[in-house]
Amino acid sequence: MPVTTDIVASYRGPRPVMRRLLAMPVNEGRALAILMAGCLVTFIGQWPRLAREAHLTGQELNPLLGGALLGWIFIAPLAFYALAFLSHLASRAFGARGTGYGARLALFWAFLAASPLLLLFGLVAGFIGPGPGLTGVGVVWVAVFLWFWLSNLREAEWGTS
Repeated sequence: MPVTTDIVASYRGPRPVMRRLLAMPVNEGRALAILMAGCLVTFIGQWPRLAREAHLTGQELNPLLGGALLGWIFIAPLAFYALAFLSHLASRAFGARGTGYGARLALFWAFLAASPLLLLFGLVAGFIGPGPGLTGVGVVWVAVFLWFWLSNLREAEWGTS
């Protein structure tokens, strides 16, 4: 299925989508592509906020964009790999029988599937700025991301039950 269809399907129920992704042959390149797509969408979502910050503070926009690019495209993937490793170790401590690949795919897919809300977060940060609207969108993103991640991790580590 196309990625966009799977993202929409994740909002209806993340476990069947994860089950379908896990049924595909193990492909570390696919997992990395999913992670990089999520990081790219997040980087793009930062543009309105960074443009607002540059305008309000009189800074140049390009260095701000460069810093965000460095953070989201080069540094964040390393942090996601470390987080996936830690979540796999924690799952193993609770009796999980999944693989490291499954734990990585669970986290990376949760991040990509929740990334449309990060685009909304960036728009609210850029056009409205700090306030209850931005906080609300942030809380919704965190809740959806955690729902996706924990559901995916359960599917990847413990299987269908």
